[in-house]
Amino acid sequence: MDGASKDVEVAVVTGAAGGIGGAVARAFAERGQAVVVADVREDAAVEAAARLSAETGATAVGLAVDVTDSAQVRRLARTVRERLGRADHLVNCAGMSLSSPTAAHPDADWHRVLELNLTGTFLMCREFADLLSATRGTVVNISSIAAFAATRPEVHVGYDATKAAIVALTRTLAVEWAPKGVRVNAVAPGYTDTELLRDVGSESPETLAAWIEQTPQRRLMAPADIANVVRFLSSSDAAAITGQTIVADGGYLAAK
Repeated sequence: MDGASKDVEVAVVTGAAGGIGGAVARAFAERGQAVVVADVREDAAVEAAARLSAETGATAVGLAVDVTDSAQVRRLARTVRERLGRADHLVNCAGMSLSSPTAAHPDADWHRVLELNLTGTFLMCREFADLLSATRGTVVNISSIAAFAATRPEVHVGYDATKAAIVALTRTLAVEWAPKGVRVNAVAPGYTDTELLRDVGSESPETLAAWIEQTPQRRLMAPADIANVVRFLSSSDAAAITGQTIVADGGYLAAK
């Protein structure tokens, strides 16, 4: 095993080399839990895990996985079982968005977003089901405000559709897995200050300004804001909460 005590809970976080996933991994590590930093970029995952371990003292393991590949996801679950012995929490943060007018949306872009955002979340849940059942663990899926309202001025039909589907997937799994003691919830972030969002803001300052203007708190969410909600949903304080999608958006949807 990788240095984690058999009594220490283990959190598996996808897309964890940066952004919201990185903040979620840190939130678990700061709570003294072992963390699997899973990302398609192996070097970034290993580097992020080493940094997390050095800064928090927690056991952190960086592992590569393409969540759209069922064989890789299955291997990840097997590796977690062999190296850490358990999985108590799964957080599905891996995702992407490709924007274009719907009438001109390429087939390839539609399938890429569908496979990463939705199929990847499904595969991770499926392959970790037994490990999570053994610990009566938790799942938190990352949805979006785009699951509930059409965002503007950007248009990303594939992203919106997959994030709405994640809400339905979350409800279905929560009901199915409740008898096993596994809780399944989702978080729907508003516009969050990630590298991807900053890139969009650099290319289109007017778009960034519009996002902030539409958010009553007049700010972007910090990745730590989202991570704090994930950490709560994964804790015993949320023992009665399952099948829910918690919105963390600075009031964006309330103002719609």
